[in-house]
Amino acid sequence: MNNPEYYRYIAVFAYYEDGISITFPDLPGCVSFGKDEDEAMKCAKEVLMLHLWGMEQDDMNIPAPSSLHSIELSKDEIPTMIEVFMPPFREKQNSRFVKKTLSIPYWLNLEAEHRGINFSKLLQNAIKQELKLS
Repeated sequence: MNNPEYYRYIAVFAYYEDGISITFPDLPGCVSFGKDEDEAMKCAKEVLMLHLWGMEQDDMNIPAPSSLHSIELSKDEIPTMIEVFMPPFREKQNSRFVKKTLSIPYWLNLEAEHRGINFSKLLQNAIKQELKLS
C-alpha cells in the first residue's frame, strides 16, 4: 500500500452560537467540533489524521480531495484547507500501548510480585516468542 506523507482536504467550518462544527465533504464520518477557530483548526487536523489512519489500517480506498470551487456551502459555512503530515502520526499510533486485562491465579500473582516480575514486559516477551518475532 502506498501511503502519502501529506494529505490535504477541505474542511467545512459551520459557525454556531456555541462553536464551530467541522466536516470533511470528501470523507463522510470525519467530523469534529471546536469552541473557537483556534480549537477548530486543531481539532480538524487531529480528526483528519485519525480518520485517514483508520482508513489506511482498514485498507480502504482514500478518495482524491475535491477542489475548493466544487464545494457547495451555506451562508454560515467557510471552507478551510487542512493539510496533515502523516509519518509522525503513524509512528505514534503504531507504537502506542494498549491496556489488556488478564487473570492469573492469586498465589501466582503473589509469588510474581514478591520476585519483582514486570508483568507487562513478561507478557510482551512471551507474545513475541509465541509469534516468533524475536
